[in-house]
Amino acid sequence: MARLTQKQLNQLSKNFEERTPDELLRWAKEIFGDRASAISAMQKSGSVMCHMISRLKLDIPVLFVDTGVMYQETLETRDRMSSEYGLDVRTLHPEMTMAEQTDKLGVLYLSVEGQEQCCHMRKVEPLLKAKGEYDALIGSLRRADGGRRGVCPLLAVDTEMNAVRINPMANFTDEQMAAYLEENDVIINPLHKQGFATIGCNRCTTPILPHEVKRAGRWRHLGTAAAYCGINPTDVSDGDSQSIDLPQDLIDRILGQKTDFMI
Repeated sequence: MARLTQKQLNQLSKNFEERTPDELLRWAKEIFGDRASAISAMQKSGSVMCHMISRLKLDIPVLFVDTGVMYQETLETRDRMSSEYGLDVRTLHPEMTMAEQTDKLGVLYLSVEGQEQCCHMRKVEPLLKAKGEYDALIGSLRRADGGRRGVCPLLAVDTEMNAVRINPMANFTDEQMAAYLEENDVIINPLHKQGFATIGCNRCTTPILPHEVKRAGRWRHLGTAAAYCGINPTDVSDGDSQSIDLPQDLIDRILGQKTDFMI
């Protein structure tokens, strides 16, 4: 195994800035093959990404974390994506039901510290069950969503999953998103038409008012103290010193280089 650093990926990300989402998705499939998977929470941008994967016939599976307290509309969107787009959607679950967790630990999401613990148990830990199966996870983060995502990289290391995170839609503007949705009649979560800008668990997500920022409906009861669940590593860290361990030949393919082991 060899070391791949965020600093190395930063330079590659700069070289990829002008590439389209289609080009980046094809690159991901070419480089990682069956060791690539997408991850979607069945929100609008994730739906666009799923449609792109289906349209390009890339045969990339989609990981979906069902926290056990998702809106029914989200689960129905997942099922439609799988059926109508012919996607291999793999659903991951937390160890405990919400009732079991509450009996054991109380209502965690009523405090900032508890929200972090709850999100880790119900979102991050289920995803970690897939650790070792994939070397790349393709997400749908966009800089247009603002906040920490305003500077999200096209490529990032995920130290917990020991995988490369790929954000092919990072440069996809709101205008491009709207045009793609209309031109392709993409399946979207019906909650978006009910005032939800982003959609998570039913305990901690609400619609927003027209003047509010997109993530105002997430953990509204905690004020500005909570903004992200932690399932996307670039939401919580952007350290250039972070690294993961991958086979040298894979790192060579990612970086477009040839390693010479001759002394």
